[in-house]
Amino acid sequence: MKKILIVDDDITLRTALIRYLEKRGYSVQQASSGLEGLAKFEDDPPDLIVSDIMMPEMDGLEFCRRLRSTRTGQLVPFIFLSSRQEVDDRIEGHRTGADDYLVKPFETKELEAKIEAQLERSRRMNAEIVRLMQQSNTEQPPAPAAPPPEPLPLTPAEERVFWEVIRGLTNKQIGDQLFVSPRTVQTHLSNILSKLQLENRAQLIRFAYEHGYHPPAEPQDGDDSH
Repeated sequence: MKKILIVDDDITLRTALIRYLEKRGYSVQQASSGLEGLAKFEDDPPDLIVSDIMMPEMDGLEFCRRLRSTRTGQLVPFIFLSSRQEVDDRIEGHRTGADDYLVKPFETKELEAKIEAQLERSRRMNAEIVRLMQQSNTEQPPAPAAPPPEPLPLTPAEERVFWEVIRGLTNKQIGDQLFVSPRTVQTHLSNILSKLQLENRAQLIRFAYEHGYHPPAEPQDGDDSH
């Protein structure tokens, strides 16, 4: 189940969006300002963010800027909802780091279509990174057997998360695999990136394949080997 964070100070709109999206199978979090949105993101990172621009405490533009300045917030899909409809306003939203911009009032099914498009784009991007890294590895000419890679400077829990990340799994999928919360997965991932001096998941995947850390093959369906 994909998790969406709605950030808007209009409680009526938030309630309507939450009801609509939950009926369509999404898990929805909510916040009333950019400041609260940042706290919710750090506590339990969502798969996508939908945010208003005009809000108290911290507006949506500053929220998006701060999110994009963090390691974990660089790639999360981000959609602005706003009554500001001038071309310059939309351009500013995109320059701040948003992936899409929808002007209020809007049709909820159009927002749903934009959400699905951004989630699918994120899935394809992650899958393509993994594919390119695997392809690059298989296309290398035969070479003398390389020594095994250096042991990772990670705890056992971090190492388990490391292997699942380079398989291309999301935090939610990893949490399901390892029986921990997505928040715990994100904490381990942040520690991994810090220890390896990397910025994001894409760099981690590239690091793994360039340094010989290849995930073990997963068993195929019907494989009865022991």
